[in-house]
Amino acid sequence: MSNRLFQGIIQQMKDAIDRTIGIIDENGTVIACSELTRIGETRLGVREELAYSDDILCAKGYTYRAVGNNIKSEYVMFIEGEDEFARTNSLIMALMLNHIKSLYDEKYDKSSFIKNIILDNILPSDIYIKSKELHFNTDVYRIVYLIKFYGKLDVVPFDLVQNMYPDKSKDYVISVGENDIVLVREVKPNYDSKEIEKVAHTMADTFSGEFYTRVSIGIGTAVDNIKDLARSYKEAQVAIEVGKVFDTEKNIISYENLGIGRLIYQLPTTLCEMFLQEVFKKGSLESLDSETLMTIQCFFENNLNVSETSRKLFVHRNTLVYRLEKIRKLTGLDLREFEHAITFKVALMVKKYLTSKPVKF
Repeated sequence: MSNRLFQGIIQQMKDAIDRTIGIIDENGTVIACSELTRIGETRLGVREELAYSDDILCAKGYTYRAVGNNIKSEYVMFIEGEDEFARTNSLIMALMLNHIKSLYDEKYDKSSFIKNIILDNILPSDIYIKSKELHFNTDVYRIVYLIKFYGKLDVVPFDLVQNMYPDKSKDYVISVGENDIVLVREVKPNYDSKEIEKVAHTMADTFSGEFYTRVSIGIGTAVDNIKDLARSYKEAQVAIEVGKVFDTEKNIISYENLGIGRLIYQLPTTLCEMFLQEVFKKGSLESLDSETLMTIQCFFENNLNVSETSRKLFVHRNTLVYRLEKIRKLTGLDLREFEHAITFKVALMVKKYLTSKPVKF
């Protein structure tokens, strides 16, 4: 909220109250006052003392009240005097200023602006008009992180993320649900995808190590236009949803790394059922035991290399060849052939998808 707007309000209230009144910012500086000569003065310690008082502080001939929550308030109002008149009018002023500030922030705050963009609550034609009003840089690279908190929490998720990224000029923290927080970060044009994921790992490690809180983090692709933030947000959502199906052990999933999983996730379940029926003989996939499935997984992880896979599984090469031959007889697919291996890999992913989202008849 601008200092000029605060000063205009104070000037209108000056004659009605007939006492010195003013507002202090988060740095303890007087930014608006009925006595213009006091603007710029510093009143150190007031905000800190007010945070530990009962919503009101009387000191050195003045009464102070926080504008908003006394712990997180950006501003403090003051009125001359420590009498009942000062106490009553300070309460009225604080409530009124907080209401005006809330209305102003709703209309002009950049975080609210970004929230409206990612949730598609603003027309594309209005985005650039609004960005000019807010002096918002529209052409820098930004990336969206969606952070989902799980379990019962003793702390507010929004506060956890906001405390980690307090720079409101480049990092925007937005609440999109009770336990869902969006972080929009500015990145350099030549950004490194590893650095992007490192930010997510830092968040997850901090929440887990210091607050014993489990999270999943979806990462959208970087966009260089503000209107595309909605797309990056949707990608972060898809990353988490697809990760639940195909990367259950991971809690940080980037949309760019989803691969074929994101294509399968968008297929109708009936089409997936038809695919499995065409690829496998009836009941052949279900006949594979856990040891065989583990062998197949290890074979894929080692790029269809028989020698390397047998070494990782601690089995003789001939034993592995026997198992692969058994799979070929059961399913009709020889995993040593690249095309058959690709078909089998996709089929297993489709099966996972169907297990997580069964067909409805």
